[in-house]
Amino acid sequence: MSLPRVGLIWAEARNGTIGKGGVLPWHLPEDLGHFKEITLGSPVVMGRRTWESLPERFRPLPGRRNIVITRQPEFEAEGADVRNSLASALELAATDTGTDGMVWVIGGAEVFSAIVDTADRLEVTTINADIDGDAVAPAITERWHVAAEDPVDAWHTAANGTEYRFVRYESR
Repeated sequence: MSLPRVGLIWAEARNGTIGKGGVLPWHLPEDLGHFKEITLGSPVVMGRRTWESLPERFRPLPGRRNIVITRQPEFEAEGADVRNSLASALELAATDTGTDGMVWVIGGAEVFSAIVDTADRLEVTTINADIDGDAVAPAITERWHVAAEDPVDAWHTAANGTEYRFVRYESR
């Protein structure tokens, strides 16, 4: 079985922060809408702590096969498939890719770091602020090139005043 095309999706502050204390350190509904638009219909792979950080009413994420990675052998995630490694999670996801042929890795930092060097695409929401946190995004190296920006060379302004932009990176 061949492995699926893998995309990573996250939001980060200018200083690379993606989380604080197990949650997003901002409220940006526009980013959540973008996340849903990109991932809907495709399997999503996440670490256990990311699963646990989702509000219960959103677990499992609707319209997507949810696959949770954990080292805890007895862990159960109602409505999701549980795997003990990233490799086995991707093998399972390959049986059920979305219409775009993608599997989306949605966090957290440890899972992102484990796969960023072999992924095919990154969808990054950049927040125009430095925000304190304890989880950081993986480095976007020269392996990646910007394939699309929305908006180009500017920022959207959210209803709460937060400036942000969506950037798609593809592997070279």
